[in-house]
Amino acid sequence: MVMPRQPAPTVGFIDDYCAAYQDIFPEVRSFESFKYLHVGMMSEIKRKSLPAIAKIVGLDNEQPLHHFLTESP
Repeated sequence: MVMPRQPAPTVGFIDDYCAAYQDIFPEVRSFESFKYLHVGMMSEIKRKSLPAIAKIVGLDNEQPLHHFLTESP
């Protein structure tokens, strides 16, 4: 049996807070996007847009965040 990969770590207190919700998400990518959105909301960037959040968390583009918001159950 293949073990699912662990989500990428972010800021400690966000990881701790989001851990309570991990069972809700069927895929680790969805859970990572959930955490990245929390990081973006807590960051000091002026504009809390998906491209700005993607840039601050180190993603190449905002597509994973957009997909999470529009397609995630």
